[in-house]
Amino acid sequence: MRLAILAAAVAALPLAAVSAQEIGIMKVGFADLKDAAGADAGSALFRPGAEGLLVRIEASGLTPGWHGVHLHETGNCADGAEGFEGAGSHAGHGEGTPHGLLHPGGPEAGDLPNLFAAADGSAKAEFYLAGATLDTLLDADGTALVIHAQEDDHVSQPIGGAGARVSCGVLQLAQ
Repeated sequence: MRLAILAAAVAALPLAAVSAQEIGIMKVGFADLKDAAGADAGSALFRPGAEGLLVRIEASGLTPGWHGVHLHETGNCADGAEGFEGAGSHAGHGEGTPHGLLHPGGPEAGDLPNLFAAADGSAKAEFYLAGATLDTLLDADGTALVIHAQEDDHVSQPIGGAGARVSCGVLQLAQ
């Protein structure tokens, strides 16, 4: 699935006889999502824009309905059986900012919009993450994209009532 998304991203680029540097092509990030059993659960593509990242998520195997999505502070999804606890807290959680896109004092850096899964468990979303860069997310301990079991209410602490972590993917650079 990741290759299909990357191919679509490359196909969307304008064709011209100029170098990548001349047209400003930047590095691209991706995350292969896994469920708690380690099975494939989708992917996410992170494309740099002028002032942030365009994030596209395609997920599968979810229960129908809304699901909270967050960037977590550590790029570790190896412990699915333990609920992906190795991914740590939401990015920006330790900085004292309250959780929630709708919280008057928020949001944390890792707060993202909810994702809606159809009756077959598939979900697709695309949104812009203003102010984010791949360099910042790919720091020494990395970043994970986590999908939760329930909807994030975007206000309550500490995770908006989003519940268990059901899918996780470590952000990496596309080669």
